[in-house]
Amino acid sequence: MKRLLLAGATAMALVVSGQAFAQSVSLEFAPEQRTRIKEYVVKEKVPRATVRERITVGGTVPADVELREVPADWGASARSYRYYHTDRGVHFVDPSNRRVIYDID
Repeated sequence: MKRLLLAGATAMALVVSGQAFAQSVSLEFAPEQRTRIKEYVVKEKVPRATVRERITVGGTVPADVELREVPADWGASARSYRYYHTDRGVHFVDPSNRRVIYDID
């Protein structure tokens, strides 16, 4: 019985910590900002990163993927993150743990 309670408590802690991660990231872009970011990537010829597998929000970006600094005109809320560009879009990453926090496709 104690093991069952311990397992349940551990599972609950993992769920809560996952929700805390999801709630702690508050990065959103208006449609016109998203368009401006996509236009910037094309205009500035930002090199596309080669990633073997598709990484979704919450996934960890491999160490060999170069993370780029976010330009100031993309907004103050985005400045603390980094990004990389692939053929599937622009992906924002928390540089402290290399987790994807937001995608623009």
